[in-house]
Amino acid sequence: MITVADALAQLFTLASPLEAENVPLSEANGRVLAQDVQATRNQPPFAASAMDGYAVKADAIKPGQTFEVIGEAAAGHRWDGTVGQGQTVRIFTGAPLPDGTDHVIIQENITRDGDTITLDDSANDKPHVRPAGADFKTGDKINASRVLSPSDVALLASMNIATVPVTRRPSVAIIATGDELVQPGETPRDDQIIASNSYGLAALIENLGAKARLLPIARDNAASLGLAFDLAVDADLIVTIGGASVGDHDIVGTVAQAKGMERSFYKVAMRPGKPLMAGRIGQATMIGLPGNPVSAMVCGHIFLAPVIRKMLGLGENPAPRETHALSKDTAANGPREHYMRAHLGSNGVTIFDRQDSALLTVLADANCLAVRGINDPARKAGDRVQIIRL
Repeated sequence: MITVADALAQLFTLASPLEAENVPLSEANGRVLAQDVQATRNQPPFAASAMDGYAVKADAIKPGQTFEVIGEAAAGHRWDGTVGQGQTVRIFTGAPLPDGTDHVIIQENITRDGDTITLDDSANDKPHVRPAGADFKTGDKINASRVLSPSDVALLASMNIATVPVTRRPSVAIIATGDELVQPGETPRDDQIIASNSYGLAALIENLGAKARLLPIARDNAASLGLAFDLAVDADLIVTIGGASVGDHDIVGTVAQAKGMERSFYKVAMRPGKPLMAGRIGQATMIGLPGNPVSAMVCGHIFLAPVIRKMLGLGENPAPRETHALSKDTAANGPREHYMRAHLGSNGVTIFDRQDSALLTVLADANCLAVRGINDPARKAGDRVQIIRL
């Protein structure tokens, strides 16, 4: 067995960032920016009024001063011409400042009589002008790599970038294995169960920004499993579920090697998730997950997620950890790193009593995994432990 850190390091050597593709701005949200992009214009592109009021020259401002109103400027409707001494232009928020002005008197600070305005005794010391390029200038960059948020999309739009270079989404083929499995909605025999892992992992994969492909359930024979591998031949990542242990019906490793898999490792010193396998088949990285529902999902967070992030160009990083206090005592850990279902609340981290790797109800109630190191001693309430949020 190898450690979790060693397994993750070997997985990183099996995966590479994927190539870039261009997508319309409307499809860029949630994608990973693959290349730096540059603004094609200033924002604002001109000095603009930040308030409704009157555009004047700042050095002409004094209490009681009068100005002749010679025009009007609104957003999208520039006033052409030059404002001279003793003159002003009625201006609205977002409108370009006319030539000859550099200051906006807000409308609350004047009285108007026909085409004449008179300033009150306010200081009028704020210009209420947004300078050209105050937000960004032509050539300013958004740097890769980053997951684009709605705010980023708005920024790209304002930079007049209509097509965005993003990392291609990894194609992840999911192969659930086992004669005991049927699809949700089917009626299982008395000796069968519903295939749940593949759907949970597919949801996780999609949330990470990859594309999940749910393949037909592979039965416990070489022909069925071999066909499933053939269907996954064009995937970037092949994920098998179950059949990776050492029982008579656990044939994933044998069939994968017959299909050309170069195995990187098998078995990891962790709970749950010991029978983990990884390697390459052709162009694809392969990860063989254990079949127990919780084991598969935990390994999805610990191994699949970092590998997919690397494929998306987001670097080689394990699942982020935080440190929080325990809410109650917990027993010593054994010789494998333990990822324990837990809940982080206002009173700290509560590790659930039931940790059987078949209990999906416990996983559904968890919002984090408490990470216990190899041979970690017993802990008291208030001791700090590392967690991975789910």
